[in-house]
Amino acid sequence: MKKYFAFFLTLFIAFVSKAQDSTITNTIPPPPPIKKWSTLNLNRRSNDHLMFQIGYDGWSKMPDTAQTGGFPRSFSGYFLFDFPFKTNPHFSIAIGAGLSSSSMYFKETYIDIAGKTTNTLKFQDVSDTLHFKKYKVMTTFLEAPIELRYLFNPENSNRSWKIALGVKVGTLLAAGTKGKNLLNSANSSVNNYIQKEKSKKFFNSTRMVATARFGYGSFSLFGTYQLNNFIKEGFGPNVRPYSFGLTLSGL
Repeated sequence: MKKYFAFFLTLFIAFVSKAQDSTITNTIPPPPPIKKWSTLNLNRRSNDHLMFQIGYDGWSKMPDTAQTGGFPRSFSGYFLFDFPFKTNPHFSIAIGAGLSSSSMYFKETYIDIAGKTTNTLKFQDVSDTLHFKKYKVMTTFLEAPIELRYLFNPENSNRSWKIALGVKVGTLLAAGTKGKNLLNSANSSVNNYIQKEKSKKFFNSTRMVATARFGYGSFSLFGTYQLNNFIKEGFGPNVRPYSFGLTLSGL
């Protein structure tokens, strides 16, 4: 009798163990299939080779003697090469080159960028004397942008949300000021005199700018912030230009 009991007990334990293994196996979901990126069709993908931007500009850490006015703005255009990651084409690296110009407007302010009367770049309040109705500082840079991009739909970027973070390294090509329509202290017109001055004396020849973009298809919003000094150290305030606006991209 004991032999039969031991035999049936052994069979029962074996059956329960097998049932438990089967239950555990069935409750654990199978691993997701590995995505084969090589099977994606990237022929319809727009790599955003061309990129045009229009932005609203500003300068942080502006001295109190400077008063901005008008609509400060910038225009930029770039040609870039886009290199999708082979391991994950959601990501890509884009590098290229282009031009960027900025016009920063001021009111009742004079900036001696040529250093005719001072050895430092000063923003002079000229509200109580002759001044220009329209006055701006203009700069032009040759830039090399680099972006880390992410596409939510890598097969068709024209119908996809996209994010890009990067930097731009630029070299200063030109800098100058332009004043138009001379006024007196009562803001009455004196004449239509136009004054232009050009000088890169006080500006850093190299700049590095952090960039960010977010958008859908060919349109995206962008923001930039200069990381290094705009004006040479020791020759003026530690101004840091920034910009935000609209990007049109394609091809």
